[in-house]
Amino acid sequence: MSFAVATSIEEAVTAMAQGAQPIAGGTDMVVGARQGKAPLPEHVIAIDRIPELQSINETETELIIGAGVTHAALMTDPLIVKYVPSIADGAALVGSPSTRNVGTIGGNIMNGSPAMDTGAPLMTSNSRARLRSSSGTRMVSMQELWIGPGRLTASPDELCVAIHLPKPVPAAGCAYVRLEYRRAMEIAIVGAAASVATNESGTLSSLSVALTAVAPTILEVTGTASLIGATIDDALLDKVAELSSAQAAPISDMRASDAYRRHTVGVMARRATDAALRRAAGEDIPAPVNRSVGIGAAQ
Repeated sequence: MSFAVATSIEEAVTAMAQGAQPIAGGTDMVVGARQGKAPLPEHVIAIDRIPELQSINETETELIIGAGVTHAALMTDPLIVKYVPSIADGAALVGSPSTRNVGTIGGNIMNGSPAMDTGAPLMTSNSRARLRSSSGTRMVSMQELWIGPGRLTASPDELCVAIHLPKPVPAAGCAYVRLEYRRAMEIAIVGAAASVATNESGTLSSLSVALTAVAPTILEVTGTASLIGATIDDALLDKVAELSSAQAAPISDMRASDAYRRHTVGVMARRATDAALRRAAGEDIPAPVNRSVGIGAAQ
């Protein structure tokens, strides 16, 4: 194996054009090799020392997260907590402290797992990935990027350099929750993110829901537009749960049956929407929601 360190995006994409695979935290690459899912690459280019990938910035209209930002940083960054706390919710549930301190948001995105805890929050936040190659730059939504377990529309020579998210409108809120059997080192059994906005009259003005670990990709729930204008009450939350359970297409494995996942993802979608609405109303629910409201395994 050959190993090199890039100090700029240009160096990284040049190496990738020649067949090198980028690595930042390396958590997915090493685990995949140990489990026999994929051999270690012949050529590796480290991108963890590129300053441009490490920052979180805002413009007047959007938030820009460098692809090299770690999950540990996302958990507490003031801009993330202010504008998209659902991403902080998800980042706080990733792996162990050691994983969160080296694993990056860009690596999570480009791994393409339908069980990633940051995926549903990114989807409901209308995020787009900025991909860079030696031939140029393009923007792609999460819905367009993920096409199957570990499968992307990105080509091998494209590097994710940043994630762009529009700033939320007033009276907006978002949240991510997942079912937990234990509090660390667990892949999501099911999870759900919700992003909402409300009117002054107390009715719903927008709603986006996405589900984790119940389809070949992160699943965006359809039909939520029919709920716009609805009164914010238990009937609304029940409808979100119903839509989510109906659209889930989970598998059965050693961790849970398909029927159990289909039911519990509806419960998670209901809880995520409830937490998002409470945040939209101004309630301070610290990330992660799982810990703040007592969802999942006990301490």
